[in-house]
Amino acid sequence: MAPDARIVSRLRPSPHGNERRGAGVPDMILLHYTGMTSGKAAEDWLCDPRAQVSAHYLVHEDGEVVQMVSEAARAWHAGAGSWQGREDVNSQSIGIEIVNPGHEHGYRAFPDVQVASVIELCRDCAHRWTIRPERVLAHSDTAPSRKEDPGELFPWDKLFQAGIGHWRESAAPSRGPVLERGSSGHQVDAFQRLLAAYGYAVDPTGTFDDATVFATIAFQRHFRQARVDGRADASTIETLRALYAALDRRAVTRPSHSSDCDIR
Repeated sequence: MAPDARIVSRLRPSPHGNERRGAGVPDMILLHYTGMTSGKAAEDWLCDPRAQVSAHYLVHEDGEVVQMVSEAARAWHAGAGSWQGREDVNSQSIGIEIVNPGHEHGYRAFPDVQVASVIELCRDCAHRWTIRPERVLAHSDTAPSRKEDPGELFPWDKLFQAGIGHWRESAAPSRGPVLERGSSGHQVDAFQRLLAAYGYAVDPTGTFDDATVFATIAFQRHFRQARVDGRADASTIETLRALYAALDRRAVTRPSHSSDCDIR
């Protein structure tokens, strides 16, 4: 295996990969945190035959970038999940593991040097594969009920300032009315349709169910990090509406009743 990205410091091939399915080329970058006690432990695990997991790249806290699977291959990093109605996220994506202990082992901010490497790596991959900004995503976006990574401390705004990903500044969390678990009606239906149109796996049931709570939490971890509570206040809804409005219209379908999602 030869390095695909210019920033790669060294290769450590993982045995966990196979052929991509479908179109056979990645059109998404998926960011993870390792969620282990050390970078060495994470690197070893991604190569351990018992693990059955891998990623294309691992970015250590000192900024070192290790390539583990060729970009042409399907790495096993995403597991069950979907985005914009498409499952088998592994076949669609380039997986980047970012060393961080995660919520279970002392979650902490990502060092600047590490973030700089992630930015350079994402820029390189996005350029070579023509990956749209809105398809640079968190693992939690594609698997909201299972995953939290890379979490609410990941600096998506810095990536956006460097030309990576999709982002809009959000308003401060509001004290006004909210949609929350158990809420029902046309406003919930409209919010669910907007989440689904953006990409989240949510059905428009009209009831703020568990799937909607998890998707809202995932959205907030990525786009409204000041408060991650799974409740759709005006700040959350307006941020989602602004992001949707900024999407490439060739890639999405406008949800019906989205203009009714107003709880102010």
